[in-house]
Amino acid sequence: MFGDRWSLLIVRDLMVRGLRTFKEFQESGEKIATNILSDRLLRLEASEIIVPEPDESDRRRINYRLTKKGIDLAPVLLELLIWGAKHEQTAASCALLENIENNRDKVLAEARRRWQERNRTPLLPAFRNGSRARGTSGRKKIED
Repeated sequence: MFGDRWSLLIVRDLMVRGLRTFKEFQESGEKIATNILSDRLLRLEASEIIVPEPDESDRRRINYRLTKKGIDLAPVLLELLIWGAKHEQTAASCALLENIENNRDKVLAEARRRWQERNRTPLLPAFRNGSRARGTSGRKKIED
């Protein structure tokens, strides 16, 4: 299900970054080709990880949403984000990632709450010392 290069990134973008539409995934900076994106969205849908829903304001536009099965990936994805921050260069601040690592249960509860409420606000910035984080770039990785 997640052995390819893109599927887990799509799940991450849905869960963490609040992306929902084909166009948002395409413009996310990952440079995924449209045919690959279409294929991965169909595969995730067939695996019951995501579900397409018509947009409330424009029924012609499709929003993708994680299913219960998809949101149950939150603990796995969180651990991958923490692992990546420890071992690779990231754009997130050390303080943000340390706060997330020390507050796993709160982060997971917030991810589930936002999923239930269909809240599109990006998840991670909300956990920077209990307040919203400002944009960061080029931060060094968390040291052991």
